[in-house]
Amino acid sequence: MKHIIPTKTLILTLLLNWCLAWPADGNTLLWQIGKADNDTSEFALGPDRSNQYSTSFPNDALFVAGQSDPKQDWPYIQPGPADIWAGGKSHSFTILFGLKKTSTEGKGQIVLDFVDTHSAVPPKMEIKINDISFIRELPKGAGDASAHGRPDKGRECRLGIDFPAGVMKVGTNNVIITSLEGSWVLYDYVALNVPSGIEAGPVETTTKLIDVQSQPQLIRRGDGRMFQPVQVSVLHIGEPAEAVVTVNGNESAKQPLKPGYKVIEGFAPAVREPTSVQIEAKVAGKPIGRKTVTIKPVRKWEVYLLHHSHVDIGYTHVQTEVERKHWQYYKQVIDLAGKTADYPAGSAFKWNVEVLWAVESFLKQASPEDGQAFINAVKKGWIGLDALYGNELTALCRPEELVRLVDYARVLRQRYDVTIDTAMITDVPGYTWGIVPVLAKSGIKYFSVGPNRGHRIGYTLSTWGDKPFYWESPSGRDSILCWVAGEGYSFFHSGRLDAGRLFDYLKRLGEAEYPYDMVQLRYSIGGDNGPPDPDLSEFVKKWNEKYAYPRLVVATTTEMFKEFERRYVSQVPRFRGDFTPYWEDGAGSSAAETTINRQAAERLVQTETLWAMLNPAGYPAEQFSQAWRNVILYDEHTWGAHCSISQPESEFTKAQWKIKQAFALNADLQSHNLLNNALAGHRVAEKQVTAIDVFNTSSWTRTDLVILPKDMQLPGDIVRDSEGKAVKSQRLSTGELAFLATEIAPFSAGRFTFEAGRAASTGSAAAKDTKLSNGTILLTINKVTGAAESLKLKQQNIELVNGETGLGLNDYFYVSGRDPTEPQRNGPAKISVKESGPLVASLLVESDAPGCNKLLREFRVIDGIDRVDIINVIDKKNIYDQEAVHLAFPFKVPEGVMRMDIPWAVVRPETDQLAGACKNYFTVQRWVNVSNADYGVTLAVPDAPLIEVGAITNDPRGRTVGWIKNINPSTTLYSYVMNNYWETNYKAGQEGPTVFRYSIEPHSSLDSGRAARFGIEQSQPLIAVAVDNKTPVPGSVMIVEPANIIVTAFRPSEDGRDWIVRLFNTSDQAGKATVTWSKTKPEVVWLSNLAGEKIDKAAGPIEVAAYDFVTLRASLSGK
Repeated sequence: MKHIIPTKTLILTLLLNWCLAWPADGNTLLWQIGKADNDTSEFALGPDRSNQYSTSFPNDALFVAGQSDPKQDWPYIQPGPADIWAGGKSHSFTILFGLKKTSTEGKGQIVLDFVDTHSAVPPKMEIKINDISFIRELPKGAGDASAHGRPDKGRECRLGIDFPAGVMKVGTNNVIITSLEGSWVLYDYVALNVPSGIEAGPVETTTKLIDVQSQPQLIRRGDGRMFQPVQVSVLHIGEPAEAVVTVNGNESAKQPLKPGYKVIEGFAPAVREPTSVQIEAKVAGKPIGRKTVTIKPVRKWEVYLLHHSHVDIGYTHVQTEVERKHWQYYKQVIDLAGKTADYPAGSAFKWNVEVLWAVESFLKQASPEDGQAFINAVKKGWIGLDALYGNELTALCRPEELVRLVDYARVLRQRYDVTIDTAMITDVPGYTWGIVPVLAKSGIKYFSVGPNRGHRIGYTLSTWGDKPFYWESPSGRDSILCWVAGEGYSFFHSGRLDAGRLFDYLKRLGEAEYPYDMVQLRYSIGGDNGPPDPDLSEFVKKWNEKYAYPRLVVATTTEMFKEFERRYVSQVPRFRGDFTPYWEDGAGSSAAETTINRQAAERLVQTETLWAMLNPAGYPAEQFSQAWRNVILYDEHTWGAHCSISQPESEFTKAQWKIKQAFALNADLQSHNLLNNALAGHRVAEKQVTAIDVFNTSSWTRTDLVILPKDMQLPGDIVRDSEGKAVKSQRLSTGELAFLATEIAPFSAGRFTFEAGRAASTGSAAAKDTKLSNGTILLTINKVTGAAESLKLKQQNIELVNGETGLGLNDYFYVSGRDPTEPQRNGPAKISVKESGPLVASLLVESDAPGCNKLLREFRVIDGIDRVDIINVIDKKNIYDQEAVHLAFPFKVPEGVMRMDIPWAVVRPETDQLAGACKNYFTVQRWVNVSNADYGVTLAVPDAPLIEVGAITNDPRGRTVGWIKNINPSTTLYSYVMNNYWETNYKAGQEGPTVFRYSIEPHSSLDSGRAARFGIEQSQPLIAVAVDNKTPVPGSVMIVEPANIIVTAFRPSEDGRDWIVRLFNTSDQAGKATVTWSKTKPEVVWLSNLAGEKIDKAAGPIEVAAYDFVTLRASLSGK
């Protein structure tokens, strides 16, 4: 569906992006800087050397009309406070001009013509003419290309400012242009038009010393003596001259002067303690200024440069092209490392691969020679391998998916005998707590984090930038050394390594009282998927020859971390908590595919269990690896093209989305195929089905509803268990047959047979008007909204819906735009009985809804099971305007505490979060619980991962909400199911039907083990397969006790000779697990790491700390 911009909107948009300047009648041009050509090359640093701004213009620009040269004295770019690369501060450009005749009549006009402005955060500018000032906010520009050498890609803006002519005076006048807020502008020209009669005159001659600053550098002279630079800033207006700088009376430097600012570098002998030094500047032998400065000993900084390319799997180019780029980079870096191998220590070229996605494909397609050259480079330390497969949205990952995220690192270690003990993650702000134990138990000790430097990162950098810490696991048993790079990863995307940027960075560290003398600095050039810098080693070599300190070190991630830990291990603080991520909300832009991928991951876990139960020797390890690879690649942070929002219908955008979508679709297909293959030896092929086995892939006994497809040919609707007893069944309105499978033992199957006849009409499930009941649960639907206005347990008569909020359970809300204060509800509800019982009863609520073609909500209860199932179908319209869909769940649990399921942990909002974590939305795994000391409810969320607490906090970039620092306790939550709020990368719109399921289980006092089991039951259902009734029923493989310790993974080893079993303690108390093998008893059971490598024999009960997991390897062969 095409999105049409209304004509009015288009016209308004054009006007907003064009600031017209109307010259006053009769005015004449007094002076002009630059030419009206929409080009920046006539200015200093133009058209692409913004990275040299800080060193070339430390005092900003000063231009003297009639004397200065735009090519030398007026930069093409004026940074703003948002530009960290230019010091993160306001910048003022000054123009001096002289008048010998003025007038009080008429108006003058300053004209500022800009080639472009920043596309996201354009500046607010102050333009001051002598004593009168004007504030102007500039419109958004076209993008970064104009600042990097392509001015033709800019969006021109022309600003005209009229002012009374009487403001000007005879003598020297000034115009000062200051960036107050926002980011950069690019100049086309600046001009002053004045009324006729006003005449230009000379600017008064002056030369004076402006400032003296000692520099935190230690310079090594050829004779071995050490000096500290002193920067002397001189303002000179007049004819060319020469300045001489003396330090304590000794001549230190001399420099020619021309109109403008000049920074002269003098040198003072190095000091060991704070020392006063007298600096004097002279011109033609006459002093122009003298200052005394205190020089402090130079801090012995060591800056470790981690050179890498940020791997976006897509975004800048189609995914396949990105892959080929990185293959080429690997060859280039091997060549560069070889050429500089004999360089002095710290300057030889080294490269960090960041993630292993492209490494895997490179080694598969490379020639034997190229593949061996790569491995040799790794072993020589030229290339550092980091453990993650991709830059993942970690909170989207299922627990076993996180384990698979480092699986290829295990393959490389085992296959090539290489060391991988670090992980890098880049661009992404925030990481699920479960990543800590996964890395630690995989032998990964260090975690280098290089987030985006500003886009939707909340408090990531402001809280954790350059504050390394040991991040402890939920159990407290494991930890990793985590370091969030203070300048993120893209500090050098606007240019290569230069002194000004380095010194500014170290100055900020010093001012922030950074306690260590070494620091990591991510070095990534040329934008995302950028290339290696062939000049890096030469730059570092020359730098270290000149400077004793700061010293630069080109390093791999592991080299940097090991040295840091060696020096400072006792000084590094320790923290525990969830670093709740900020970018997972983008997964709501493709909700259908996100749901598919979540289900595929769960299906793979179940399918691996079936292979372990039925045919471990035939386990297709490589097929599972490829399926998990697709699951991981869908949850990787690159969703699509950089222009996915601005150009959603472009072929570039569509091509990338087709590949991204295929990751989820292929994972779904592969998981189904592997499931079918696992059951192939057990399934019967006859059309007429007389028996089925219902498999329980969990480590506890389960009872649940089984629904057989309409097209399954059965003798009738009578269902019997293995003892011949009739079980509850019901033919549904859809033609499907439902029955209740009870007491299916762990890791086993239950046999059920079918006979001709109608289903037994026993059970308590009933639906009538707006009410549902199953004998223990009573649910009432609001006639107007279609949400559940009441949920009660009959025996306790406790109301679980907080009606005082004005909300109901599963209440639909649509936000058009970014402001959530007045969300729209669905239209009138049509309520009908869909299933009338007695086993299954349900009410169907149909309504129109904003943003949808149709909204269907089914509420279901089951006889014998104390839960409510909800099945929503949101048939979405394709809308490119900003929007979001939320479903409310206002639980009434006085003094209730909310807990959320995340990988390998349970999190209470605020209480269990790290400082700086996201609180606008939470990404959960399978359940959310709200409980007090006496009772509560568990909400299972198998399909939609995002949750908001207390209110619709919506998109933080809107003016209403912002990034939340603290979150108040609440028993109300919203399932945040859809949005298109991003400005890039994610989907601009989505359409068609998407199913969102929820299940609600009321309970007495909190049992965290039961909450975990309930969540898994809704995500990993019982599996029914048609069988020959003569075949043996698979018995239970093992029993694990106590109930709060569960098995989260049970699969064969890759060689099919052993079982891999993962035990997880779901409670906040340590426990001991007893594993009783009941089918095939292993010869020996080993404690192992996540890779399945044996550590020690497991003897007796297995200790599992609170919220910890332990991996076992049960050897079927005895080896």
